[in-house]
Amino acid sequence: MKILMFGWEFPPHITGGLGTACFGLTKGLVKHDTEVIFVVPKAYGDESQEAVRLVNASDVNIDLDKDEEREYWDRVQYMEIGSNIIPYVGPEAFSKITEQEKRASENFKSKVFAQSYEFSGKYGLNLMEEVARYALIGSAIATKHDFDVIHAHDWLTYSAGVAAKETSGKPLVVHMHATEFDRSGENINTDVFAIEKNGMEKADRVITVSNLTRKIVIERYGIDPEKVVTVHNAVEPKDKETPTDVNKQVKEKVVTFLGRITFQKGPEYFVEAAHKILKRDPNVRFVMAGTGDLLHRMVNRVAQLRVGHRFHFTGFLKGDDVDNMFAMTDVFVMPSISEPFGIVPLEAMRSNVPVVISKQSGVSEILKHAIKVDFWDIDGLADAIYGLCHYSALSEDFIKYGKQEVENLKWEHAAGKVKKVYQSAFDSYLKQSTNS
Repeated sequence: MKILMFGWEFPPHITGGLGTACFGLTKGLVKHDTEVIFVVPKAYGDESQEAVRLVNASDVNIDLDKDEEREYWDRVQYMEIGSNIIPYVGPEAFSKITEQEKRASENFKSKVFAQSYEFSGKYGLNLMEEVARYALIGSAIATKHDFDVIHAHDWLTYSAGVAAKETSGKPLVVHMHATEFDRSGENINTDVFAIEKNGMEKADRVITVSNLTRKIVIERYGIDPEKVVTVHNAVEPKDKETPTDVNKQVKEKVVTFLGRITFQKGPEYFVEAAHKILKRDPNVRFVMAGTGDLLHRMVNRVAQLRVGHRFHFTGFLKGDDVDNMFAMTDVFVMPSISEPFGIVPLEAMRSNVPVVISKQSGVSEILKHAIKVDFWDIDGLADAIYGLCHYSALSEDFIKYGKQEVENLKWEHAAGKVKKVYQSAFDSYLKQSTNS
């Protein structure tokens, strides 16, 4: 089976769990005799292609002078919005929004329709322009490759998936890694919501990363439950042992938060729990690793609570820096308010670190050897962290059995379930084609 897959990022150029999940899934699919053509907006040349054939959307030109190409541009709705939206991050107040929604054939003046276009592949101010251009490229690529099923990851690529489906007629599977409600709470961006809803409505199947996300998709977006399937994420096996020679440089226990410092991830609950713990034991250090729109607020709150001497902000970490951080960590904490899945706790457990996670996370549906608390329960969060820091028998049990549990959560197993979703969508497509 051949899959045309659209994703916004691919290792090593990632900003979070989305790119990591795409990489793990494609490697798992190889073990199920599945060929993947993976389209990214911008390829840098150093991406791993051991499991995929990578297509750089920046290398794909469009020729609007050709009648046959104009025909399928006409099927694509596009939208241009000046914004500062970042995936998984709630949009801040817009100072200026310019929205245009029209049929492509009515107006080709936008640079979205330029013959050549250089994607940044990032999440900057022209993000929606890139999403629109990516959709057009998706339609073009669908005419140039042989494939059985289209797979689009997250809202950034849904429009490309829909365009490819309308051009080729092939079945579309969309993957919901995080909803707009996860990113923004109730203060959603209606444009992103509309893209998500349209993508899921046009799709033949919808894959959600947890039952928590499946419930949101059905209840908040009105998607038919019959076509929504949960496939939990997994974690890549370590290609090297967790470093043991890292110089910790401090004798105190280290408690780490690693992720985007945004509303969704609940960093404020981590800070407040840290304050409570330090009242009981001042000999604990807390690390907040990551960046995000709440970073300055967290720094100010730490200063206000007068715990700065026991608090460290590292900025964004990736690769070996993450491994080194885990090597120095005694407890990992993920207090997310709404976490569709959450791969980082699995990475921590794989590195022999016990974890505390919120009950409002998809990963809590499959983990047994993790302490689970409600994100808002600061006392419960503080007690869980304190216990793992101070009771060695408790910590050792979670380390031992947690690592065993995570080692069984393999991407090839998740990929096998995704392959069944592909087959179901393709079988329905063949049946409809025969009947028509």
